[in-house]
Amino acid sequence: GGRGGPVAAHAARGTHAAGPRTRHTVSNFEKDPPEILCADRPTTGSGTTTPELLVPRDVPLGGPRGMNVRRTLPQRRRSLIGSWCFLDHYGPRDLTDSQGMNVPRHPHTGLQTVSWLFSGEIEHRDSTGTLAVVRPGELNLMTAGSGISHSEFSTPETTILHGAQLWIALPNTSRDTAPAFEHYRPDPISGQGWVARVFLGSLLGDSAPSAVHRPLVGAELRLEEGATLVVDTEPGFEYGLLLDAGSLLVDETEVPMGHLAYLPQGSTSMSLRGLDGGARLLLIGGEPLGEQIVMWWNFVGRSHQELVDFRTAWQQQIDPEASQWSSDGHDFGPFPAGQPAALPAPEMPNARLKPRS
Repeated sequence: GGRGGPVAAHAARGTHAAGPRTRHTVSNFEKDPPEILCADRPTTGSGTTTPELLVPRDVPLGGPRGMNVRRTLPQRRRSLIGSWCFLDHYGPRDLTDSQGMNVPRHPHTGLQTVSWLFSGEIEHRDSTGTLAVVRPGELNLMTAGSGISHSEFSTPETTILHGAQLWIALPNTSRDTAPAFEHYRPDPISGQGWVARVFLGSLLGDSAPSAVHRPLVGAELRLEEGATLVVDTEPGFEYGLLLDAGSLLVDETEVPMGHLAYLPQGSTSMSLRGLDGGARLLLIGGEPLGEQIVMWWNFVGRSHQELVDFRTAWQQQIDPEASQWSSDGHDFGPFPAGQPAALPAPEMPNARLKPRS
């Protein structure tokens, strides 16, 4: 794909071939997802980077034949980095002797989803009419806004599935915006011992045209062994660095594999060094959101009752005979006939959400 703009529909590629598929990730499919209150936590702007290591937790998805993902956002220690509110890191998963990704139609509200692959292919279909394939080095950016539904299936050609799914919380001023989709393939930029692909915002002198609703940044960086890259940073941003492969030193802190190194506001640069085998990482960041959000399943809202209404609207849309219709007009859009059955929402937690620090 070229720079910016919705993509033209790609031809179907036989993704829905006969036979069962293992349900993998790129959305939240925990059987009993908790409600999570996400809010900015105080940080200190000391003028130097002081990385805080956020430890990933394994989250099993898709039942006994599914796979684990490594989730670093949200967590109790830190639920937001800028507007970034969710990060699942998965693979590399060998699909030679198993089935691929199977994520039937499901809803989202109040967020943007970012799909970024290191290997494999995923076919995306959504209720705006988009049909697109995302490949390594390409961005799929879906804006849910007031409500969208979509499905994701790995292509038959995929043998190794490896990537990350991230969510961006939309601010209150634009969380009810119209749903949209963008596909963007950033041109690599490079220097001595490093290559970068900037897919959101601006970094290292490059900018992406992808639509965002808060100041933020997203990029993939690759460092050769022994290479050092000094990145100019925005003092008003906080940053997260997810190590996907190799060994990485952030300033004087070594980052373990799969961990997310958090850097607070106040710094004007960060030093990244590839250690043994070099390093591949995702860099995210942005200005603090400055709002409390409530996350449950695939919804981002502002209150428990709002999430109840989102769930009710979704159940009514996929099952017109569903009772207790009480939504205020939420619509997750049309979907083509002949697709796999939509995913029903889990039951809401018994207890109402209580804010916690």
